[in-house]
Amino acid sequence: MCDYSLEMYRSRPARAGERYETHRFASGSIGFVSPGATDVAICMACDTRLKLERIPIQLQEVLGISETAEVTFARVDAGPHHDGLRLANGTELTLQRLGPGVSAYLLEELPLRAAPAKTRELAEVD
Repeated sequence: MCDYSLEMYRSRPARAGERYETHRFASGSIGFVSPGATDVAICMACDTRLKLERIPIQLQEVLGISETAEVTFARVDAGPHHDGLRLANGTELTLQRLGPGVSAYLLEELPLRAAPAKTRELAEVD
């Protein structure tokens, strides 16, 4: 899943074993990229497990976590941004709140869910 605000950028699915980092795109949205390829958004399936590293100290203190944490990629329904993470304690936060510069290592790859049929049909007409 990639936030709607990232649909204007090239994207590709995440792959097991790869490292990513959070990046602020020109649209202002935070998303995952491969280091050195900041023009391609990395889209992750919900329930994909990640290990985060370099979590900002102020966020560590607020959430009660360390500099590294295992999280699950999740859709957050509140607010304009929906790409998010679920911590082991159930806390959810958007990538916007995580901010840029956080490293992520994909622990488990899940297939991206197919787009709804109506969306695919519209794409085929274009």
